[in-house]
Amino acid sequence: MNLLKLLELLKASTGLMLSADTVERAVRERRLHLRVDAHEDYAPLTGTPEFEALVDLVIVPESWMFRDPDVFETALRFVQRRLLSHPGRPVRVLSLPCAGGEEPYSMAMALARAGIPPSLCRIDAVDLSRAALERARLGRYTRNAFRGADLAFREHWFRQDGDNYVIDESLRRYVCFSQGNLLKAAQLAAGGPYDLVFCRNLLIYFDDAGRAAAAAAIHALLRDDGLLVSGFAEAPAFCGAGFAPQSLHTAYALQKETVATVRRRPRPPALEAQPERPRAGAAKPPAAPAPETPAVAALLKDAQRHADAGRLAEAHQFCQEALALQPDLAHAWFLLGVVSDCAGQPRAAERHLRRCLYLQPDHYEALCSLALLHEQLGDAPEAALLRQRAARVHARRLEAGAQR
Repeated sequence: MNLLKLLELLKASTGLMLSADTVERAVRERRLHLRVDAHEDYAPLTGTPEFEALVDLVIVPESWMFRDPDVFETALRFVQRRLLSHPGRPVRVLSLPCAGGEEPYSMAMALARAGIPPSLCRIDAVDLSRAALERARLGRYTRNAFRGADLAFREHWFRQDGDNYVIDESLRRYVCFSQGNLLKAAQLAAGGPYDLVFCRNLLIYFDDAGRAAAAAAIHALLRDDGLLVSGFAEAPAFCGAGFAPQSLHTAYALQKETVATVRRRPRPPALEAQPERPRAGAAKPPAAPAPETPAVAALLKDAQRHADAGRLAEAHQFCQEALALQPDLAHAWFLLGVVSDCAGQPRAAERHLRRCLYLQPDHYEALCSLALLHEQLGDAPEAALLRQRAARVHARRLEAGAQR
């Protein structure tokens, strides 16, 4: 089967925009495994075990326990409020894609720590990758699944077995793993409607049609008063598909933008793009991302808080203040770019995101956000190039993590 046909089959099956290099490497690995010499003789059919094996190779899920800890604090508070307002009705949670189980098990740990039993909150964890689900059900993790300074939870909820960590049996009762595809919503409808949906870092791999279909599927799966937790770079895409940001004290959290559940807010006034002041003698970006000073870190935290609450003018101002103190901070330019995009300033957003990438060429979130932006602006070739750059950064991260 020729490569173009295989790319079309994979996109039709998964919805993912995959690079030719990624698929070619996966095909080469499968041919070696099957001892198939000629490329033309390798012809996996949709729905067969061999096609699933190929999908497992092109989907490389990466996550870790308590990735973005504030997200789980927000989700926990939402569950607690829901249990108070609907006593006797278990809260239903969907984690998609769940990768190797890191996200749903993190939520399970948050629930258990708060004293909420599995009978009151069920987590359906869904992924397209059969291999990822096998790892999730096994509940066995390497050190790469534990990042950050505070790892006290690992000592409490995991048993060390050699170089691996095995999850506590009590947490397994919270989570039900299954294979599924968001773009085939009928597969997931039986589990819904859901009170809370985690869908992070998935839409960045779809084209416009795929993102629209995915957002519509989540809209159908989520209760009218439910909560959607999205990836930071994906919130603008959801905001254009029937969701609105809520003023919750965390990373991007959204609800359905309906008359019944959300008081429509006036569109924020257009933010005047500030000219970027060139730095004297800046011939090339720094070799490594500059660390945040405490003052700048506080400003960016305030900017993030205002952005999450939909107060974009305030978020913009805090970003500008941070950059006045530390103009070479890539993440500040990234946040300013996302805020500008949410405020309806795509050209300003593009400038800010490119400034971020000038300072830190491997800034994954900026590459993904800029790819989404170029898709929305109708520049599909540039979006494809940016997506390929993001995929290479992602692959390098995985390789570095595997070597730890």
